[in-house]
Amino acid sequence: MFRPIHSQPINNQHQRSFAARPMSGTSFSKHLQEAIQPEKLTLSKHAKERISQRGIEIDEVQWGQIEEKVNEAKKMGVRDSLVLLQDAALIVSAKNNTVITAMDRQEAASQIFTNINGTIVLD
Repeated sequence: MFRPIHSQPINNQHQRSFAARPMSGTSFSKHLQEAIQPEKLTLSKHAKERISQRGIEIDEVQWGQIEEKVNEAKKMGVRDSLVLLQDAALIVSAKNNTVITAMDRQEAASQIFTNINGTIVLD
């Protein structure tokens, strides 16, 4: 038995051309640069309070070094790190890019640090 298939006519009014679609303001290269750029460290509320209370001063160059080393440690699988500076010690979550707490080196000398799996020493 022969049964013909009846199809509906194609309606071109609902199709859109890719050329007619407006481009977004963000280019692929900008997205790529943001993706490969090292992430900036943030300070937790607790860390901000401790840095202020203890008079710890870390300049922009040191923050840049810390961020670079934390990103490097993160690539090596470090989740939580002790960062030792000449005058300060920081506990940093590499996983979250967050400084959890801060103390001066004299105070750090009498502490036991637990739940860290990496140490970064910067002078």
